[in-house]
Amino acid sequence: MTHPARHSRGGLPPALRELEDLRTRVEQLMHAAFPGGGFPGLGMAEAWAPAADIEDTEDAYLLELELPGVDRDQITVEVADGELDVHGEVKEKEHTGAVRHRTRHIGQFDYRTILPPNSDTEHISANLTNGVLTVKVPKTGKGKAQHIEITG
Repeated sequence: MTHPARHSRGGLPPALRELEDLRTRVEQLMHAAFPGGGFPGLGMAEAWAPAADIEDTEDAYLLELELPGVDRDQITVEVADGELDVHGEVKEKEHTGAVRHRTRHIGQFDYRTILPPNSDTEHISANLTNGVLTVKVPKTGKGKAQHIEITG
């Protein structure tokens, strides 16, 4: 699994960046420990995360997720407590012959990211075009760095 370079999340505060890094490392550890895609004794398959890019523009954060072959009614986009969650399911299609090789993901998927404090969670929009889900999270004026003059 490839992960974005540190500078691609430059808009996140250091504490949130560290949490994202920790979450990524835990996911890598789980994948290494249980490469079959499930956890022993739980009887359920592991959810996978689709490939994604996050772009920090002047007025919004743009999240693009690769979801080829997924219909919009199979995707749920939710935001709560400063976290954006995109989840759904890629259903296995019927095959007339024997499947000899498979590299595409099927089953439940889940992508979560922590939103920066200047995110306008009331006006998030999502669009699915050509297998790419684009989630636009507008920025508010709040949370901008400002210089404080020291007196005395």
